[in-house]
Amino acid sequence: MTYSPYYITLYKNGILKKRYQESADALSQCSICPRKCNVNRMAGETGFCRSHDKAAIASHNLHFGEEPPITGTCGSGTLFFSGCNMQCTFCQNYPISQHNTGSAVNATELAQMMLTLQSRGAHNINLVTATHVVPQFLQALYIACEKGLSIPIVYNCSGYESMQTLTWLDGIIDIYMPDIKYACANHAQHCSNASDYWAIAQKALIEMFRQKGCLQVDEAGIATSGMMIRHLILPNNMNSIEPICEFVATQLSEKIPFNLMSQYFPAYHAVNDTHLSRQITQLEFDHAESIVKKWNLINGWIQYPDNTNRGA
Repeated sequence: MTYSPYYITLYKNGILKKRYQESADALSQCSICPRKCNVNRMAGETGFCRSHDKAAIASHNLHFGEEPPITGTCGSGTLFFSGCNMQCTFCQNYPISQHNTGSAVNATELAQMMLTLQSRGAHNINLVTATHVVPQFLQALYIACEKGLSIPIVYNCSGYESMQTLTWLDGIIDIYMPDIKYACANHAQHCSNASDYWAIAQKALIEMFRQKGCLQVDEAGIATSGMMIRHLILPNNMNSIEPICEFVATQLSEKIPFNLMSQYFPAYHAVNDTHLSRQITQLEFDHAESIVKKWNLINGWIQYPDNTNRGA
């Protein structure tokens, strides 16, 4: 049976239009993310994410480096949005997220990007760091639906999400893919100026799981719906991984794919940070992997290190 995204139903019954109108109104006193900067983005003001009334796109293309159920055989249709509501000091994509590399696009242009990716065979539309531009995405999705968009939507995020925004996305997003970063307020503040990160992320994870449940795949193993979690290992246990794994296993489900990522390298301001200025060691990777297995979160696609140091 061919999977049909529920956002098509929401488009037909008028709810999608209502959602994008409601979310767009929030831009005049922006509370799209937990920062709640309350700036008027419609009047050109900018807050923490440094974004205006239009979304900016750094790239849109087929991507083959995601997890197998997302990449599949034809690629994931990724949209890399400029800006971010996190500003991580070690950001691996800092030219896009921190320097806002990219070009502003209107809703029609953004819709056409999605339709082009679909026409090129993308298994899904993959929204990379779209938290701060959810209203712009929803408007573009409405236009894309009018013109036949019909593939799943992946929400590729940091987990630092407001409950209101997740409510607007309910039924719109097919696959939630949060990269959960920290379970320690001090580490979250040090790395991302977000001491409330874990408190916010826990609520967001519960809501994402309520909406979508565990990952579902089709006959070819391509993801159609559900949730999967990523975790990038940082040096010096700056993540506090055990509380994250415990929460996922006990408050959500052991069946959620948990992708343990080892490819960290010091980028952006991390090169001058004593806690973050090196790659992870083999021992750090082994420790993180043991925690994942301890909590029976072994259903993901662990990316084993090929260039980690062997020291302690």
